[in-house]
Amino acid sequence: MTADMEKTPQLRVLVTAGAGGIGRVIAESFAQKGARLHICDIADAALDEVKKTHPTWGVSHCDVSQPDQVARLFEEVGAKLGGLDVLINNAGIAGPTGGVEEIAADDWRRTVDINLNGQFYCANRAVPMLKKSQNASIICISSVAGRLGYAYRTPYAATKWAIIGLSKSLAIELGPSGIRVNALLPGIVEGPRIEKVISDRAQALGVAYDDMEQEYINKVSLRRMVTAQDVANQAVFLCSSAGMNISGQSISICGNVEVL
Repeated sequence: MTADMEKTPQLRVLVTAGAGGIGRVIAESFAQKGARLHICDIADAALDEVKKTHPTWGVSHCDVSQPDQVARLFEEVGAKLGGLDVLINNAGIAGPTGGVEEIAADDWRRTVDINLNGQFYCANRAVPMLKKSQNASIICISSVAGRLGYAYRTPYAATKWAIIGLSKSLAIELGPSGIRVNALLPGIVEGPRIEKVISDRAQALGVAYDDMEQEYINKVSLRRMVTAQDVANQAVFLCSSAGMNISGQSISICGNVEVL
């Protein structure tokens, strides 16, 4: 346990979409610092695996786009953790790839329902619990698409811009209650998800996958992708005593993506 984490009580942390990807790495990083964890996800196989590998964690099946499921999630969090100190609003989908005239209304709505509405539903339920905490934080996972815009990915980019507005507004609203709120903006994160995004965009534009991947990397000042651990490290820092005066910020973890 690092010195900055030792100065604060054991954190009670909820990570949405925490059974895999960035969410799983964030959850494991908090657990390594001594936090008590509850995660939710819609992937039952991944949830079953978490139950085996992390038997002390609370685990819930929850689609964050459904308010009734979110309400049940927070009942389970309260029963498991006895309160809440940190909400990691991580659940999200890539949404459709295509020109705006090609995107179906149902795909637009589904992206908004999960990426944006889901973060609101979770914050709505979390805040009454967080107001009882002495070390409360909300981390909203946005994207560099939330500061740059993203052609052929308009539903995704629109929700990620909105998440920044949500987190900034909540930081102002909740600051007097001692709740810190920040947005993290991952860039091009190594792994299967970005591989699918690159593949879909390559197909949409009629170019080879390798050429499209290199085009993505060339837009990063450091000329490399980041990792899920990079994002997790920043989340842990912001929720530690070292981050006690950081709120209302939109922090890119991206190697400086210049354009998308």
